[in-house]
Amino acid sequence: MNRSTRIFLGWLLLVAIAASSGILAPPGEWYAALAKPPLTPPDWLFPAAWTLLYLMMAVAATKVTLAAPPGARRSAVAPFVLQLVANGLWSWLFFAAHWMLIGLLDLLLLWGLIVWTIVTFSRHSRFAAGLLVPYLIWVSFAAYLNAGVLVLNAPWN
Repeated sequence: MNRSTRIFLGWLLLVAIAASSGILAPPGEWYAALAKPPLTPPDWLFPAAWTLLYLMMAVAATKVTLAAPPGARRSAVAPFVLQLVANGLWSWLFFAAHWMLIGLLDLLLLWGLIVWTIVTFSRHSRFAAGLLVPYLIWVSFAAYLNAGVLVLNAPWN
């Protein structure tokens, strides 16, 4: 197995660990019973979209790892790792703990971390940075959905 493949598989494993939070904290009956904002996609779209996005994220991290000079690799991928943590935390906050507001705050933090990652990645690979743009768009849409669910189901309603 060559170096590029090992690096890709390592990133894919790390991304899969973050993705596993969605498996460990699925939407369930609680989410199904909530009022949803307009434009909420069908449930089947979420795992399909996330699978593609996670794959693109692993490819982007691999590209940057291979493109960054040895002394700059750690700083090049640091924001990526931080955004993975925020990403993995959201499912637990929203679906498991039912903390809609804290989930929204996590998504806003995640959005900022993704922007930071895109800027950092662009210094080493414009292709890698571009691979993260659909992720930023999807997280922006997720923030809209989270905010909508919060507003429509808040205790003050």
